[in-house]
Amino acid sequence: MNRHASSLLRPRDGDAMRGELRTIAAQGVVPVLFGGEVQDGTLHLSEFVGTRTNNLKGLAIPPRSGMGGRVVAQGSPVTVNDYGNSQSITHHFDRPVLSEGLHSIIAVPVMVSGKSRAVLYAAIRDSAPLGDRTADVMVSASRRLGMEFAIRDEVDRRLQLLQAAAATTADGMSSEEIRGVHAELRSVAQTVTDTDLQTKLRGLSQRLANLLRPTADAESDVALTPREVDVLSQVALGCTNIEAGQRLSLRPETVKSYLRSAMGKLDASSRHEAVVTARRLGLLP
Repeated sequence: MNRHASSLLRPRDGDAMRGELRTIAAQGVVPVLFGGEVQDGTLHLSEFVGTRTNNLKGLAIPPRSGMGGRVVAQGSPVTVNDYGNSQSITHHFDRPVLSEGLHSIIAVPVMVSGKSRAVLYAAIRDSAPLGDRTADVMVSASRRLGMEFAIRDEVDRRLQLLQAAAATTADGMSSEEIRGVHAELRSVAQTVTDTDLQTKLRGLSQRLANLLRPTADAESDVALTPREVDVLSQVALGCTNIEAGQRLSLRPETVKSYLRSAMGKLDASSRHEAVVTARRLGLLP
């Protein structure tokens, strides 16, 4: 994500990280977990579970400094079994780490598009190996978080397209461009786990539909479900049931079922007629 781009829709990435740390904590693999986001190459520690002091809070870790800086720079996990005596890292942060009583630590990067976007740490207060299970849990968590960040980035990219469309009149942007952005927004909404964000994305896609909405049929009793609109938006681009299913992560049979239901509500006898009627009623752009 462009750190200088603002989005009222995007939830705080720190909240997602905190949730992931709590998920790890519930598995009981380690007593101490923490992490932070990378901004302009510097890691900022902000989220903590199981710490006893505030000594780590707010630390800014430059590239290649300490464990975190090394992880950010190399984009792969780093493990030390005796932090204070480790020869593999710099010791710029010995005071806050050792005052917390931490000895064995694993730091894992959260990678998005080949770059470290955050770092997750797991630690114990003994000089003993953390074990493969802890490493596996941390790597899995980092991958989940990376996927969540990537989805949010893609949502932001699509919203920028929507904002560009909203700033332009329907005459200044082709109908096909508007319809393409609308369909992309509907498909991205299916990948978002945050229900509030999903609802807002669907609302924004409706704004696109309104750009091409005829005034003659402004009122309609036809109410399509979000999934029916999702399917119709793909069909409107000429997608087959298989292609629509791939875009929406649905089975072709499921796509067919939603399409059949939409056609019934629209009193349409064909896919094309369903799309035309939905556009006339302002349900599709």
